[in-house]
Amino acid sequence: MPRFAVPALATTAALTALVLLPAAAASADSAVLTYGSAAGNAVSVGDVLTSSLASGTTATLATAGDGTSRISCTGSTLSATVTSNPAAPGTATESATSQTFSGCTSNIFGVTGVRSITVNALPYTTSATSDGTVTVAPASGGSIQTTVVLSTLLGSATCVYQAPGLSATSSNGDNSLTFTNQVFKKISGSLLCAGNGYFTASYAPVVDSSVAGAPAVFTN
Repeated sequence: MPRFAVPALATTAALTALVLLPAAAASADSAVLTYGSAAGNAVSVGDVLTSSLASGTTATLATAGDGTSRISCTGSTLSATVTSNPAAPGTATESATSQTFSGCTSNIFGVTGVRSITVNALPYTTSATSDGTVTVAPASGGSIQTTVVLSTLLGSATCVYQAPGLSATSSNGDNSLTFTNQVFKKISGSLLCAGNGYFTASYAPVVDSSVAGAPAVFTN
């Protein structure tokens, strides 16, 4: 879920990663995750769910909650494999295997460029409940970690950020998954690496790439 820079677009989501969607009135025999429509065909265990940033949006890793100083990325993708999909209401789970960031720039003082944002220690466990709540968790005893490499006035700087977990909200209205001000703390890096990172991104639509036509995914 979730690869973010200065504060972890990673894990973003990451993340990364991480992919699942919200609550609509479900029929009694509906699965938590369906494709094509709410209460439609059940997403199969083993299917791969993918998504990119919602059209016209960016993924940001800000140095404070107000988002003024930040790293912004015009591209980001998520990928996760469904590991369970019980009857609704309930909680479906996924293994978040990939989160990428591209087209990243920064307006942080002293930073002249963003070389890379990498989400580490994948896979993470993603849980999607029928009420639209999505959580991303690391392996037991671990953390969600993102490494951001910056170009600065003083040369290259590598910033490592961690979070104990991430939360997001899914919506069946646009089949989106939205992270808002998810906090990452710096565990290593130069003074030009912000102490905290606040990750915000909206991915839409989330689709089932294992099904012909990659239909949108709904949460029931």
